[in-house]
Amino acid sequence: MDSFVKDIFQKIASEAGRLARYKKNKCLTSREIQTAVRLIIPGDLAKHCIAKAQDTIALYGSNDNNNSDSE
Repeated sequence: MDSFVKDIFQKIASEAGRLARYKKNKCLTSREIQTAVRLIIPGDLAKHCIAKAQDTIALYGSNDNNNSDSE
């Protein structure tokens, strides 16, 4: 299972890097990562992955804002 996750991560990172170079960006954005996921992972599974990632990022952002308010 660990090697599977590492392989998928490597494929997504490589594809996202190629997309960033193609667009002449110096850093990866969420757009390149989402596009790489759509290219690497088939069909509905890609849509599910992207939706879960967006939910997680939104949750992290809301938690991060709550923590910075208390400082």
